[in-house]
Amino acid sequence: MTLEFLSPSPTAVARSPMEREALAAGATLEPRDGWNVAVSFDGEERHRSTAAFVDRSRIGKLELHGVHGLPLGEATRRDDAWWCPTSHERALVLCEPDRTAALREQLGDAVVDLTSAMGALTIAGPLAPEVFARFTAIDLRPQVTPVHGFRPGSVARTPGAILREAEDRWLMLFGAALGSYVWTVVADAAASLGGGPAGA
Repeated sequence: MTLEFLSPSPTAVARSPMEREALAAGATLEPRDGWNVAVSFDGEERHRSTAAFVDRSRIGKLELHGVHGLPLGEATRRDDAWWCPTSHERALVLCEPDRTAALREQLGDAVVDLTSAMGALTIAGPLAPEVFARFTAIDLRPQVTPVHGFRPGSVARTPGAILREAEDRWLMLFGAALGSYVWTVVADAAASLGGGPAGA
């Protein structure tokens, strides 16, 4: 008896938990780094000047146990990745898709790969804080969440976290099973401010 049918095909691509919503919003998809990625949307240019949101579910998300010394509330840039402490002994390590396998191997047995279990959206633009204010109580004011600030908490009434990657760019993490719901919440909040989806 052979079990070859259980092995993934080398041509199989992973899909975002928000792919259906992206297609319904007019996305053009392309395979990148083993994932189907929304690379563009009709009319996305006008969203970039207000608040654009981008599906980044393909980034690596590795939960590391037994880590110490990372300041709570602050992400640290190390090994081409964001190290985001979720407690005094755990951290979420976020990296680009092409770094995930190497980083997982480097971190060894202390790591759990949550890449497929978590969705991710970047919300960027001058009105991004207003978009967040419509579905989360996490305080994203600069004096509370400066650049590189990391805040676990409730996003769209679900467990999640927000990382402030740059002055006007935030990365939001949440359970992949809630991808469709979170997309709808973010799309509604962004649309009321003239924003909308953009491609990777």
